[in-house]
Amino acid sequence: MNELGKKTPHSAAPGQVSVLTVGDEAAGQRIDNFLSRVCKGVPKSHIYRILRSGEVRVNKGRIDASYRLAEGDEVRVPPMRMASPDSDVDARRAPAPPVAFEVLYEDDHLIAINKPSGTAVHGGSGVSFGVIEQMRAARPQAKFLELVHRLDRDTSGVLMLAKKRAALVGLHSQIRENRLDKRYFTCVAGSWQPGWGHRRAVKAPLQKYVLPDGERRMRVQDDGLASHTVFNLLERFDVSGGRCAGPFALLEAELKTGRTHQIRVHLQSLGLPIVGDDKYGNFALNKELARAGAKPALKRMFLHAHRLRIMHPASGAPLSFDAPLPADCARFLQQLRDLSAYGTPAI
Repeated sequence: MNELGKKTPHSAAPGQVSVLTVGDEAAGQRIDNFLSRVCKGVPKSHIYRILRSGEVRVNKGRIDASYRLAEGDEVRVPPMRMASPDSDVDARRAPAPPVAFEVLYEDDHLIAINKPSGTAVHGGSGVSFGVIEQMRAARPQAKFLELVHRLDRDTSGVLMLAKKRAALVGLHSQIRENRLDKRYFTCVAGSWQPGWGHRRAVKAPLQKYVLPDGERRMRVQDDGLASHTVFNLLERFDVSGGRCAGPFALLEAELKTGRTHQIRVHLQSLGLPIVGDDKYGNFALNKELARAGAKPALKRMFLHAHRLRIMHPASGAPLSFDAPLPADCARFLQQLRDLSAYGTPAI
């Protein structure tokens, strides 16, 4: 604390009043999200309660949860009891191990990394920590580091993080306006129909629903949200003999909208489930592919974000990030070629 009682670090002190001065890294952020970050271990419900009661003040005035901070704002944070060290909440908030992911691009505004399959982008839903927690642990000096978008846990490939709030806001604007070019490689089980040519657009609206155990899923539904994916046929295979006999295809998927599980559900609707997909896939085939000694063999979902093109949020210059196909996916494709009656490039 300085002589005015202003606390400049990015966390509030438990058990006492803190006055935090907002820097440029938090400018434009909603007050509720700001408090969730600086009040480690405090439940979101409690944060909303102290906002409603007026215990949180900005520049000595009351504000609501939707207030967006400006650089130089002074935020009064009341004393709060943090979660018990023995609680489940604290267990989920155990310090994340610092991990150095493969960096595809970095400057003062953003980072593009190559996320491996099996790693969640953030903690929650039974995951103690994800990419964002591990990146923050690896870069403790970073004043600001936030996910720009998400990838499913089992999807690998290009993932962007913003190093400045202005970059985050600018990139989110590009996402909302569908100005990003996002391309994925995926391998599917089933027959690519002759009448589709080499390019198949799917415009099937998607609706979220909840399973009895609380897990959220997506399905094609007429009154759902507009969703658009374009699939480009790259290569076809016809595996002869064995438990995994049948047609497969390697596709490139272009995301025109960005709904949850969009590629996976659109392919399921075409009768072309993604190999290894444990939610929308061919579960019997997945089991055979994961069996010890199986050929072809794959123990993950074959969905890889291989290319992302954006306009730089500060300069406006075009940028393209490319992530090479992971070794296990490349091996699987080669096995399909070796076992196939034909393995002819489509283009």
